[in-house]
Parts: sequence; structure tokens; C-alpha cells
Amino acid sequence: MERAQLLDEYIDVYMKSLKYLDSFVSEPAMKYKLSFEQYLIMHDIAHQSHVTLARIADKRGVTRSAISRQIKVLLKLDYIYQQQDEKDHRRQFLHLTPRGSKIEAILAKAAEDRFSGWIDIFGEDRAMDLLQFIRAFSEAANLENKSRNL
Repeated sequence: MERAQLLDEYIDVYMKSLKYLDSFVSEPAMKYKLSFEQYLIMHDIAHQSHVTLARIADKRGVTRSAISRQIKVLLKLDYIYQQQDEKDHRRQFLHLTPRGSKIEAILAKAAEDRFSGWIDIFGEDRAMDLLQFIRAFSEAANLENKSRNL
């Protein structure tokens, strides 16, 4: 297969299937007026301690202002609240409200159920192979990106 044809095949697969990975959480999240990114922030808050806006931005490799916009929506929806760090008053820790905890749990269960269905169809070995390939691809893409920026 020629490289140009291979590229076309990759694009086709992306458009028809890999984009679905985003929608498996974002569809259920829309019911609660959440984007996929906002759900991920809530998920981080639910499963980590001492979560801050800066920590999320660093983890995602995006600007603090991008995360700030998402957090403003979550605050307005009463899904999260901020609590000042007693040791460093400039830092705000993020926490889920009771309502936010309930919604995050519902969405996490929906994502887990959908993902489990895929595992049942394809098996854990193929799922692990795919995950390893995606990680290797991501690492190679990041290295290429860094070398371009030098």
C-alpha cells in the first residue's frame, strides 16, 4: 500500500471510528450541559486530591485560561467549588459539590459500561494492544512536535 493511500485510510478510520471515542462520554455529558473536557475536569477532581487549575492545565498541556473557562462553567452549574489553601492563600483547590459528585459518578459509570462492552467484543488483549499503539503513536508525535519547535 502506498503511503498516500495509507494516509487516506488512517483519515477514514479516524473520521468513522476514533472520533467516536470522544462521543462515548460527551453524549451522556450533554444531558448535564457538560463538554467532554468539563467532565474530565470533574473526573480528575473526583479521583485526585489537591486538584488545582494549574495542575489540570499542566496535565492536559493547555493554558490556564483554557481550563479557567471550563471551571467557570462548572462553578456556575454548581458542580464544583473552590477552597482556598490554608498554607498558600493564592492557591485554590477544586472540589465537587454533592450534585457534581452524583453527576460525575453517573457519567463515569456510563463510560465504564460502554468501554466494558467494547472489551467484551474485542477482548482485553486487543484492547491492550490498541492502547500500547496509541501511547507509542502519541509519544512519537510529541517528539516530532518538540523537534519542530527547536
